[in-house]
Amino acid sequence: MKNILIIVLLFSINSTFSQDLIDILESESPKQRNFVSSTFKGTRILNGHSIENRKKGTLEFLISHRFGRINQGIDELFGLDQSNIRFAFEYGLSDKLMLGLGRSSFNKTYDGFAKYQLIKQSKGEKSFPFSVSLFESVIYRTLKDYDPANKPNFNKKLAYTSQLLIASKINNALSLQITPTYIHNNSVRTNDDSHDIFAIGFGNRIKLSKRVTLNTEYFYTINPLKSIDTKNSLAIGIDIETGGHVFQLILSNSITMIERDFITESTNDFFKGGIHFGFNISRAFQAGRNKK
Repeated sequence: MKNILIIVLLFSINSTFSQDLIDILESESPKQRNFVSSTFKGTRILNGHSIENRKKGTLEFLISHRFGRINQGIDELFGLDQSNIRFAFEYGLSDKLMLGLGRSSFNKTYDGFAKYQLIKQSKGEKSFPFSVSLFESVIYRTLKDYDPANKPNFNKKLAYTSQLLIASKINNALSLQITPTYIHNNSVRTNDDSHDIFAIGFGNRIKLSKRVTLNTEYFYTINPLKSIDTKNSLAIGIDIETGGHVFQLILSNSITMIERDFITESTNDFFKGGIHFGFNISRAFQAGRNKK
């Protein structure tokens, strides 16, 4: 009996010591923290930017088309006889910072932007439920639709957009984004129009298959322009991922593809046939080393 008690005592001491050692090792070892990736397939939800950036050293060439309204009928081949195009180069200066330059045929507009990742959604230890990025853009309108005797100066042709992109990948099948937006126009059509426009965007991604998603996007303008009859921008589309390409097929009441324009100057009613068919296609190239 004495020997048995000694064995039990030694076993209890050993078990207690082992458990204490495990607790110490667990407390000192780093906890797992996993960052969420692929909230959206590409850098655009449809018309507007998504939370996604290109990786460091990646150069993306993006071509976007929007055709005329489908309710123009067969004479205009349901809008396909008309076309508005934007092409752009976008570069991942780092994993958190992406820069871009583009040119649109609509109003012969040049645009530049920067998108910076502030917070990334994560799971596990010190998890965070959503990602946050800051988007800033400037546009320069070069269309000569003015009286030569009243030519606007360089500053009056500029407009600016600031956005906070807030997105969450709810699960593998669903992602949501909300986009508070501020737009400043250096010049306006009439004194009734505000130089400062506020809007809020909503977007989502629904996974249909491994390479296909259904996306929707809507921007509500809080104080729209008064000089023209504008409508809130609405878009529905499909993302198709094919290797290095992300191909988007889009139906939208907006013919433009720059934030300042499609948020403040969309004039067609989506539900009355004022729909523009269009697409975005991108090709990514590794232009530099992606060092961690």
